[in-house]
Amino acid sequence: MIEFIFTVDYEIYGDGSGSLKDLVIEPADLLLGLFDKYRVPMVIFVEAAEFDLINQYKTDKDIDFVIRQVRSAYKRGHEIGLHIHPQWYNARHDGARWQLDRSEYNLCILPEERIKAIVARAKNFIKFMVDDQRFDPISFRAGNWLFQPTQPAAKILYDNEVRIDSSVFKGGRFKEYSVNYRKAMINGYFWKFEEDVSIENPDGKMLEIPIYARMVPFWQMVTPKRFFIEKGYERYHQSKKGRWRKIKDYFNLKYPKKLDFCRLTERELKEMIEFIIKTDCKSPSVYKPIVAIGHTKDLRDINAVEYLLNFLRDYKIPVTTFSRIYMRMI
Repeated sequence: MIEFIFTVDYEIYGDGSGSLKDLVIEPADLLLGLFDKYRVPMVIFVEAAEFDLINQYKTDKDIDFVIRQVRSAYKRGHEIGLHIHPQWYNARHDGARWQLDRSEYNLCILPEERIKAIVARAKNFIKFMVDDQRFDPISFRAGNWLFQPTQPAAKILYDNEVRIDSSVFKGGRFKEYSVNYRKAMINGYFWKFEEDVSIENPDGKMLEIPIYARMVPFWQMVTPKRFFIEKGYERYHQSKKGRWRKIKDYFNLKYPKKLDFCRLTERELKEMIEFIIKTDCKSPSVYKPIVAIGHTKDLRDINAVEYLLNFLRDYKIPVTTFSRIYMRMI
């Protein structure tokens, strides 16, 4: 049995550049309108740290609209997840652009007390954004997908009522940050974990529902649509070192291709979903939560997203959220 979960990382570019209007508000408005039209929910991973700082220093006049948009999405039944890029919390603005603290790029390597402070602050800002002090986000996605070393960050999140992580994609690896999710390749469609998010532990407290990905030859990652999106990143000051690192990543013999509804073409989306359906036919009794990812800053083709929604409807594949399925998975 398949159930589909659309997740969108709601954020600007990783170096703090770009406008809220162009990279967050307008693309999110298109997505919200489309999902409301089809009467299906999505999970919005709100990057709390950047909005907290932008709101504090008033560096973008549209921050109040962002808060209203998140509040409206929450009231309309979309799930709000916690997403943190910790390098924002020591950031400063020089009057022209943000200077972020790269030493805090990976939340998981920070001292325990620092992790506690960051998670608490981010969670409190999410409560403010949704205008509900009783709200606790059940789902989390680590900034830049970096969720190793998993402890003590996972315990701190659990103590803050987070129950589900969706940072892993099978086969993912970030050598620069010593993060490697290849051990997750042997796992099922979801698993409990404790010490290492990529290793299943039936006694673990938290649940991993990974971003769906397939290992493919590197050349399948090189498409005009993906290239066009990467060119957009270049417009916003991405360093030459960062661009070269992305290019080098693509030239591994096999590369994890995420189910990304902003970056994949209609043909790629169709092929990936057909493969999932074919797999399901072989084991229909196995529950398969399929997590798709997108980013507001990457949305260039809303028609591809509608194509995917139509495809799922035609095959009667339901769309759900983490909070709706959690109790029957533990």
